[in-house]
This record gives sequence, structure tokens and C-alpha cells, in this order.
Amino acid sequence: MSVLEQFQALSLPDFIQGMSEKEMENRVREIKRELGPRLFMPGHYYQKDEVIQFADETGDSLQLAKIGAANKEAEYIVFCGVHFMAETADILSEDYQTVLLPDLRAGCSMADMAEIGQLEKSWEKLQDTFCDTITPLTYVNSTAAIKAFCGRHEGATLTSSNAPSMLEWAFRQKERILFLPDQHLGRNTAYDLGIPLKEMAVWDPVRQVLEYDGDPEQLRMILWKGHCSVHEKFTMDNVRQVREEEPDANIIVHPECMFDVVQASDAAGSTNKIIDTIRNAPSGSTWAVGTEMNLVNRLTQEETDKTVKSLNPNMCPCLTMNRIDLPHLLWSLESILSAEPHHRIEVDEQTTREATTALQRMLQQ
Repeated sequence: MSVLEQFQALSLPDFIQGMSEKEMENRVREIKRELGPRLFMPGHYYQKDEVIQFADETGDSLQLAKIGAANKEAEYIVFCGVHFMAETADILSEDYQTVLLPDLRAGCSMADMAEIGQLEKSWEKLQDTFCDTITPLTYVNSTAAIKAFCGRHEGATLTSSNAPSMLEWAFRQKERILFLPDQHLGRNTAYDLGIPLKEMAVWDPVRQVLEYDGDPEQLRMILWKGHCSVHEKFTMDNVRQVREEEPDANIIVHPECMFDVVQASDAAGSTNKIIDTIRNAPSGSTWAVGTEMNLVNRLTQEETDKTVKSLNPNMCPCLTMNRIDLPHLLWSLESILSAEPHHRIEVDEQTTREATTALQRMLQQ
């Protein structure tokens, strides 16, 4: 596909560009009524309000993976999230189901930090050093190819919700874990399970080297050098500012944040845990939250008996997640009615089979 063709494939049609927000909202509702149970629209918590209002189910990565696997009725799954989530939906869906992503530019910088060619090369080097003592685990924020690699090498996927139980499972298989692509989630989870930092090292997939000056035989966690560009923006300076200005405030962060930020916070956990903690918190309490801004803003609007704000006052929403907007959602639905559904997400048969193995190992724990 040429650059011009790619641009045209992403360009909204004129009739949608000429509609008001209210007209688009009414049209989305009309199409949803017309398609009925043939359509299923899952939405990640980080989506914009203009999109999440139409989601049939909302959740974090683990919830949406389970919901997607259970839904066998819908003919079309319009995924309001990012590319790797839509890939997972396609992997877990049936052959008669079609998965659409409203905007193909909705990717994930973290997932892009683990490329299958890099992983295969890295695996060979790590096997030379550690032999058959490593179980690969990948965060679901990864490509289908990475998930498939873990499936065929006796590994599994995980989410921030079930990371502790999946690490425990992996350590029952072999003595070491290769954790990718997010080093911070791996480090924070392993540390909470009692593994000291001296038994963890970072693997640099670009330079193909282990960043570690200790005895490799002592290593239990090999952390892929990747991170979330959103959660890395929460810093110790943010924590110190909150502690100084609002000493009674509670700080809760996502485990994709850096180790020192997590350790300095009052609590850490998955998106779902953050939501539940704040919803169940005492009236009048104050919360500084270290996660994506769309969710923080939504909690601020919903939990009016508490003070909820971002740990970093200068944070912006996840740029790639925000590619999904109301016009692109409407365009995706219109393409279904025209019998020419576009932006289909299709994972090949072998990758699907191997990635399913990795996902099922997670879902069965």
C-alpha cells in the first residue's frame, strides 16, 4: 500500500467530518439499535468519554480479555482500545466473528518496544547463558507475535491484575523468568513477591546485552528493557510535591510506574484495583493517582465526595489510546452497515494457535 493509499485509508469521509457531535452521537445510537446483538463494543477504561459512553462493556486488559473470550454471539466486535487489544480479541474470537479497530493508528509504544526478531535473537543468547531454565512471560500489552512466542516456549501472558499469580506459576515451571515488554511491572511484581533487586537484571534487546554486574547464576528475573511512556512520567518529584503540599493525601499508582515511585506510594495496583480502591474510600479523602488521565478525570467527575486528581498535574492522556474518537467510531460502524467493514484486525492461523496457548495459560490460573 502506498503512502497515499495509507493516508486515504485513515481519512474520515466528508459526510462524517460535516456532522456535529450531537449528530454523530445520535447516529451511533441508531446503528447500535439496528445491529443489535450482531455488534459488541468493548471499551478500555482509558478511552475518551465520547467513546466509552457507547461501550457495551468496560474494563482493564484482563477483564476485556475474559469478556471477549466469552462473547460468542456478536458477528462484529468493534474494539475501543489499542491494536494489541484488538489482536487479542481476534485471537480469542470465533472464525465467524470480525474484529474492527476504529483507527489503525491506535497503537501502544510499550508493545512496540518488543519486536519478534529481537526476541528470537535475544532468546538464543539467553539460552546460551542460562540453558533451559527460563519461562517467558509477556504482558498482554504486546503484539500477537510476542504472545505466540511465549505460547510455543512454554510461557504465558499476564496483566497487571494477575501478574503476581502468573509469576508464581512461572517460577513453578522453571527457575528464571524473562519478563517483557515492561520492565517496571516485572520488577515491582517480583519485588512484592519477595525477590530482591540483586536477583533481577535488565536485558537490552538493542545492544543484546544483560545490564548486570553480579553473578548471572543468581538471577531470577530478566527484565526486557521496555516501559510505558505514560506511566514513566510519574516521578519522585511528583510524590514529594504531594507529600509536602497535601500530607493527608493518599497516593495510588499503577505498577507500570518506576520502582521508586511505587515504593514511595501508599498503594499500587492494576487499573481495576485503582478504581475499586477510590470508589470504596472514605468520603472526604484525597487521592493523587498515577495512571492515565482519561481515567483520572472520570474518577474525579464520578467520585464527587472525594478529591481525586493526577499525581502529575502536567500529565496528558495516552496519545495512541486517544486515536479512537467519536468520528472514527462512527466511521467504523457505518462501514459495517455498508457491508464493507474496514480496519479489520486479523491474526494468522499459526500465530493465533500459539498465542491462544499463552492466553489460555493465563485465563486458567
